Parts: sequence; structure tokens; C-alpha cells
Amino acid sequence: MPNWIARALALVATATLAWPLAAQAQSASTRHPIVLVHGLFGFDSAAIIGDYFNGIVGDLRRNGARVYVAEVAAVNSNEVRGEQLLRQLRQYQALHGHTKFNLVGHSQGGTTVRYVAGVAPELVASVSTVGTPHGGSPVADAMMALGIDKWGSPLAKLIQFLAGNSAGPQDIEAVGTALSTRGAAAFNNRFPLGRPTSSCGSGAAVANGIAFYSVGGTSVTTNVFDVSDALMLATSVFFLGAQNDGLVGRCSSHWGTVLKDDYRWNHLDEVNQVGGLRGLFSEDPVAFYRTHANRLKNAGL
Repeated sequence: MPNWIARALALVATATLAWPLAAQAQSASTRHPIVLVHGLFGFDSAAIIGDYFNGIVGDLRRNGARVYVAEVAAVNSNEVRGEQLLRQLRQYQALHGHTKFNLVGHSQGGTTVRYVAGVAPELVASVSTVGTPHGGSPVADAMMALGIDKWGSPLAKLIQFLAGNSAGPQDIEAVGTALSTRGAAAFNNRFPLGRPTSSCGSGAAVANGIAFYSVGGTSVTTNVFDVSDALMLATSVFFLGAQNDGLVGRCSSHWGTVLKDDYRWNHLDEVNQVGGLRGLFSEDPVAFYRTHANRLKNAGL
């Protein structure tokens, strides 16, 4: 075989192998940047257990996404956290020229981003919520009944210190109210975009020009080596047998288009915590965020 033919075949083979890798490297390259928003007691990163969105940010960036991780109060109302997030979005806009953002919130991060979608819809391309108690949580109801305003503040300050979250102020009673079933109902009345049309159904896929998505988990104890499973097991008793992820009920996680509400994850598995430990046959949460970014990309978002 002539050398030029051999070289040509080698180039074709190299291009054939490289193409799928290049395509994957851009699979998460959404039109608008992704902003990840943590939930209650959340943080950007902490020495004790690593990044809140464990392994997720790096994976998204390797696959072409522009990603920001917001830092809002670890313990406060949806409104206070939402205003903090809104200020950060406007800073990103001013510094980098972004026009809109794909907001992804875990747990209370979901209601935080819904607040921004309600007060500044012009900045929001999509809202995606993961394990968010849109309908409130019986765990919050129990904590309020037990007087969280009296004993919760020292705990909140300790967790805030350990997590390295300097965003303030912190208000444990405000977050208890926000995550209770009564507080959630009041919040939903003020910010109804994407609200389900039935008690356990889906809501509008697009409202006021914003795409809404939600997912949730229904496992509680998922890995015997995960120290957080004991906490999830303890809090799950407040659901009286209803499906939940340890802190959020299956139906409570519904908002907008429900992509899937029964991932084999508990509340911390949803962000690949702790240390990525989860059930042997459970879905990979890191892959979920990458796949969802690709969904947003394909939707032109």
C-alpha cells in the first residue's frame, strides 16, 4: 500500500475516533450559563465533605458548560436567599455580558431560584429543581412544632462555620417557616409559575417564557458506608410511610415538567454526597446533571 494511502487511512481513523469524544465534550454547552444553587445548610465547598455539588461542576465544565456556583445564606428564607442570588446574577451579567441563566437548585435552592424567576423573569431561561420541597416538608413542620427558633440557631451557626459559608444573615426560624407546608403554600401563591395542576401532577412546561423542570428521589438509606443515611432514616419517619428521600416527599418535589420523581437517591445523593456514596444500582447523579444540561442545550436554552 502506498504511504500516502496509509497516511490518509490513519487520518480518517483518527478523525472517526475523535469525533464522538469532541461531541461529548460539548454535550453540556448550553446557550445560557448554568447557575447551581445550594439548599439549606449549603456551601460552595467545605473541607469536611468537599464540594456541595460533588463532582458535578467539573463534569459539566469538561463537557462544555459555563457554570457558576452561587453562594447564598445557609439558613434563611426563600426571599432573602433569592435576593442574594439575584444580586449575583446581575454581577455575572455585568461582568460577562450574559443575558439569561439556567438556574438549577437543590432542596431549598429550588424555591430560591423560583423566587428569582418570579421577580426577575427577564434573567431566567430555565428553572430546574432537584429534591425541592415545593409543597413543604413534614420534617420542617415537626421542627417548628418542637420550637426550632429556640434551639436551632446554635446548630445553624455551627454547621455554617463547618461548611465555610460566609453568606449572611442567618435565620433558622425563617427557613423553618419557608419549608413548612403552610409556608410553602403561601410562597406558591405568591410565585405560582410552573405550579402543578393537581396534588401530585406536573405543572406548565413553560410559564412566562421560562422552562420549568423538576426531579426527586424516593430512597432513604442507600449505602451502609454513608454516615448521612442514619439522619435520612431518622427524618423519614415524619412522612408516615409516604415515599420520600429522607427530607422531601415524592409529590412535593413536583414542579413544571416532572422528568422523574423516583430516582433511587436520598436527599444528599441528589448532589452526589457524601463522597459520592450511593446505592449499588442507583443512577449516577453526576451523569444526570450532564444529561440535563444536554436537554437544555437541545431546547435552545
